[in-house]
Amino acid sequence: MNDSKRIELFETAPIPRAVLTLSIPMVLSSLVMVLYNMADTFFVGMLNDPIENSGVSLAAPVMLAFNAVTNLFGVGASSVMSRALGKRDYATVEESSAFGFYCTLVCGLLFCVLCTVFQNPLLDLLGADDSTREATRGYMLWTVFFGTVPALINIVLGYFVRAEGSAIHASIGTMGGCLLNIILDPIFILPFGLNMGAAGAGLATFISNCAACLYFFVLLFVRRGKTYVSISPRRLRFKRNMIREIFSVGVPASIQNLLNVTSMTVLNNFTANFGADAVAAMGISYKLYMIPMQIGLGFGQGIMPLVGYNFASGNRTRMKKAIIFAYKIIIPTMMIMTVCYCLCAGPFVRAFMDNDAIVMHGERILRGFSLGIVFLCIDFLAVGVFQALGLGKYALLFAFIRKAVLEIPALIVLNHFFPLYGLGYAQFVSELILSVIAVLMLRRLFKKYQDELRPAVG
Repeated sequence: MNDSKRIELFETAPIPRAVLTLSIPMVLSSLVMVLYNMADTFFVGMLNDPIENSGVSLAAPVMLAFNAVTNLFGVGASSVMSRALGKRDYATVEESSAFGFYCTLVCGLLFCVLCTVFQNPLLDLLGADDSTREATRGYMLWTVFFGTVPALINIVLGYFVRAEGSAIHASIGTMGGCLLNIILDPIFILPFGLNMGAAGAGLATFISNCAACLYFFVLLFVRRGKTYVSISPRRLRFKRNMIREIFSVGVPASIQNLLNVTSMTVLNNFTANFGADAVAAMGISYKLYMIPMQIGLGFGQGIMPLVGYNFASGNRTRMKKAIIFAYKIIIPTMMIMTVCYCLCAGPFVRAFMDNDAIVMHGERILRGFSLGIVFLCIDFLAVGVFQALGLGKYALLFAFIRKAVLEIPALIVLNHFFPLYGLGYAQFVSELILSVIAVLMLRRLFKKYQDELRPAVG
């Protein structure tokens, strides 16, 4: 995207067009990512083997832990990039993207080595037992032990390209890899292909992530001289102020993700006590829940470049209008999805696995998850705003309240009083309370910057 088009989109385009131009590609790519995650569960589920399905479900916390790195350097550096673009500080854009890229590469290699060396204790921590250990190990062989680096680089480069306003290119890279994964899944998983089960799902994911990385490398090569996103070692700098800015947003985002991993691990360990059918049902329900979750996350991250740019350039009125418009779109959408999930929970679960016991568990769990959809998206959008403005302490506060104060205690209490099925309602309880806090904090932000508002164009 050249400078004139970028400036027009960020500064003068009508608010609805600017928000949707940046958010829709992010939402679509997020949905495709959900589909490819669900594809693993769907095609493994076609084997009608709860153990293979449990292997994919139990590995989910480790896959979620990847986001600790991508949030640290992807969210952190992209926030700095967007604000630097608003100030026309293009050297900082190049330096922060190079710093984020090489730090991601190093962390990915370190993560891969540690998970490989300590894989047996890790499998125990995830809740794998004698029946599910090999299936979980087979899936993690390709997604974690071999696949950590391409999985991280793929996502981080998408953040960087999107921060510059090229949401379409970012989504093509992400969606292309996901679609390739969906195509490869049945070939590697099912009996008519290689019949590898959960391990085949992992191999398909590994190949698709490598393909997405290749797309971004080619894109940056073709657009050299026309983009401020840099992965050149010559642009790598260790400037104290820049690193502090990246970490001020990235560290809270990373901690938020680690808390998500902790809560999911607690959830899986509680669920494992009820057997493989319950684990499979929880895994399917959570994958379905990820659809509205990723839509909300997509909107929150999609408007980050617009919010950060206009905050840095001083156009706080346009910033506020963009946030309000995003809420007007996301809340009604999530209300519709909540109704659909409550009414069709059983058929949705059965679409993944035609097993009466799993459907019975999954139907009740999914209904509990669905009640928190609207409130979850309110919270995600607020966190996206905090990250865009460089207010990492607010995002960290949200993460701590969401998981440590609300959700994990709710998991323990609700599972005690309503064994297994109470687990599905823990997020609803925590997100309901957190959404009230989100609205109050956003109102406080708007009031704080009220004196700095000036008329917005569009």
